[in-house]
Amino acid sequence: MTIGLGCQHVPLRLYNTASRTKQEIDVSGEEVTIYACGITPYSPSHIGHARQAIAFDTLVRWLRFQGVGVRYITNFTDISDTIIDASKKEGVDFLELTNRHILDYRISMKKLNVLDADAYPRVTESIVGIISMIETLMEKGHAYAAGDGIYFEIDTAPEKYGRLTGQTLEMVRSGAGGRVASTGVGKKDHRDFALWKIAKQGEPSWDSPFGKGRPGWHIECSAMVHEHFGHQVDIHGGGSDLMFPHHEAEIFQSECCFNIEPFARHWMHNGMINVNGEKMSKSLGNFWTVSDAIDAVGPMVLRYALINAPYRQPIDFNQVLLDDAEKNYARLIESIISAGGLSVARQWEDIELLKNAENSLIRGMDDDLNTRVAIAEMQSVVKILRQANSSHDPMLASACIGWLSAYAGDVLGLLPDKESIQKMIGEASERRDEIRDKVESLIAEREEARSQRDWEEADRIRNEISNLGVVIEDRDTGATWRMKDP
Repeated sequence: MTIGLGCQHVPLRLYNTASRTKQEIDVSGEEVTIYACGITPYSPSHIGHARQAIAFDTLVRWLRFQGVGVRYITNFTDISDTIIDASKKEGVDFLELTNRHILDYRISMKKLNVLDADAYPRVTESIVGIISMIETLMEKGHAYAAGDGIYFEIDTAPEKYGRLTGQTLEMVRSGAGGRVASTGVGKKDHRDFALWKIAKQGEPSWDSPFGKGRPGWHIECSAMVHEHFGHQVDIHGGGSDLMFPHHEAEIFQSECCFNIEPFARHWMHNGMINVNGEKMSKSLGNFWTVSDAIDAVGPMVLRYALINAPYRQPIDFNQVLLDDAEKNYARLIESIISAGGLSVARQWEDIELLKNAENSLIRGMDDDLNTRVAIAEMQSVVKILRQANSSHDPMLASACIGWLSAYAGDVLGLLPDKESIQKMIGEASERRDEIRDKVESLIAEREEARSQRDWEEADRIRNEISNLGVVIEDRDTGATWRMKDP
């Protein structure tokens, strides 16, 4: 059960890459439409893909938490040069390769608590719409046939260039990292980009009025957005590496094809991930797949690490980051277990510390999804909950649990479901039962040593008890014990 806020607080302001300013998101319509460019499944997904998915998942969660209708779509680019090369190298059909990696991605996203998108369109399922857009662009004089395919002609709409990058054509091309083809059979200008590629011998292909072939990289997303949302989408984006050439090309295609402006009302791009201060690369040996990272630290610790910074900020993926996430996530979970599980009750409204934490979190999330602020406020509530557990204050503990269920759970996606929490509680209870007799026997021995003023022996016994994962609390009525928080 989700606890929503309604729509009675400061509106969400997101940084718009196109305007380079934070702008309010219009939530007055029936729903907010969101499209994020997904993976090209030629190899296992990496932690950069996880960061992008979690960034957009957090946006969707925050809007829905406020009671705003959202329709969210992310695609799979299941045909490309890299996919063809990888399938040839493995000696398998390209669909066998892409289906395997898409399944790997979906399983990993499930573990990371990423909500399912409303649709996952694929290029190979969108060929009709792609061909229709190309035909329209040719009819309107924005595209032309060359010897190796169909190209979009940049010079037919030069005013649209640089909407996201703010750079000139030549400046952007010089930093493109080889992603802009400088040659083509009959290509008019090095800046023009492929809409349709004529098939080479042995490559997957589809029939079209332009000859057998396959789509170029950029046209696919324009066609998918149009199929699912019409001429315009409210929020569009992905990783910041897609700004050029992919998203710049989408602006050209869609706005010229449908005579609309803007194609996307808001552009959202998340920052990249470095590993130990260097760009993540297989050649550097610092490449983390999502599956490897999940196996190493656990899915929720990985999610915690990836949202412990605002989505636009680059992340340095290192051991310090992971250790911090592991420590703080363990405190969150153990505190909830100690308090008896999750709750949906809004019992924190009249508790000033919790209300202040809520207000600060809301301001942070409404200010360009500042999850770092949200994490800091969550940690402050965990601290209050630990104090409530220690002082045996069930009313305060219950209020904290309700707060965490809403904000750590529904908003940040950091909590397992109730059944998983209850299983953890059961396991913790079993552990307490296993060591109960030994702990209570040691406490009796320690009390005896204290009565004999044998402080050295008393300290030794206390250390032995501590090594069992137990904290002793000395009270006027005698010593009590509880399992340690991390």
